[in-house]
Amino acid sequence: MLVFCNEKIYDKKLNDIVDYLQEGDVLVFNNAKVIKAKFSAQIQRNLTKLEVNLDQECQGLINDEKLTIWQALCKPAKKVVIGDILKISEIFFAEVIEKSNDGFIKIKFNCSNLKLVEMLDKYGQIPLPPYIKRVEKNLDDEKNYQTIYAKEGNAVACPTAGLHFSQEIFDKINSKKIIQVFVTLNVGAGTFLPVRSEFIKDHEMHEESFVIDEKTCEIINHAKKNKNRIIAIGTTALRVLESVANEENQVEAKKSTTKIFITPPYNFKIVDILVTNFHLPKSTLLMLISAFVGKENAKKIYQHAIEKKYRFFSYGDSSLLFRSQDH
Repeated sequence: MLVFCNEKIYDKKLNDIVDYLQEGDVLVFNNAKVIKAKFSAQIQRNLTKLEVNLDQECQGLINDEKLTIWQALCKPAKKVVIGDILKISEIFFAEVIEKSNDGFIKIKFNCSNLKLVEMLDKYGQIPLPPYIKRVEKNLDDEKNYQTIYAKEGNAVACPTAGLHFSQEIFDKINSKKIIQVFVTLNVGAGTFLPVRSEFIKDHEMHEESFVIDEKTCEIINHAKKNKNRIIAIGTTALRVLESVANEENQVEAKKSTTKIFITPPYNFKIVDILVTNFHLPKSTLLMLISAFVGKENAKKIYQHAIEKKYRFFSYGDSSLLFRSQDH
């Protein structure tokens, strides 16, 4: 674990995180559960084979009937037209009801949302990031690409900062009387999309659904009033907190979606410390890190990580970043 604290960089182990925490701190985790959101399908009219990766659930209502509609990425998207029936199995189908120019489609499944997770368990696979190549299905991924506290929602990518947290680390945190709370942000496949616009302001941020409840907000707001620190475990938890911050620098309970795109300069209202993995170049997450610690500090941190051979990306190493006040 790389630690950036008081504008200095240290090389530590994740077990050392407790040394940087103190009583009254609030750790905020994203407890979203990863579903088997990747599957193969065949277009019924011409038997073209597709790879489909679900992104986000959409609320769909036609003739007062609640439908199971999801946005998804598919390859090859150019082969798909609106109205196509995608056959996943003999009893599991989806209809293409919308198509955009960026590879995204909207599909309506022939089952309820509750049944969908069951069908995906049977016919889908864990949606690993595109940079993790698997020649064949690896059953270890079903366990490894899930936090030990995953419980709510339907995420299609793992909030990977939480993968580092074992029961042993939770026991150490509990013994120090450090508070833990949970939010749910359904991480979408869009989290892996690079920024392709020439100007950052032109980038269309992906949308993700989230929930933060009253009790969690009370705990965070009480800590803020008492000048205690809020520590986001992962960029997804941070994005929820900054999305629900009001003008008094307090958080409000909400079930909604966020497209928050954090780039330098940004005035963080809630989060003081961030635990996160190392991110891809040209990613929105790397821009968030630059906003959190300052652009020059971000360059130094990543240069140090490269020189010290830290492992990057989802199954990689971690960093503990204290927000820089000097940018």
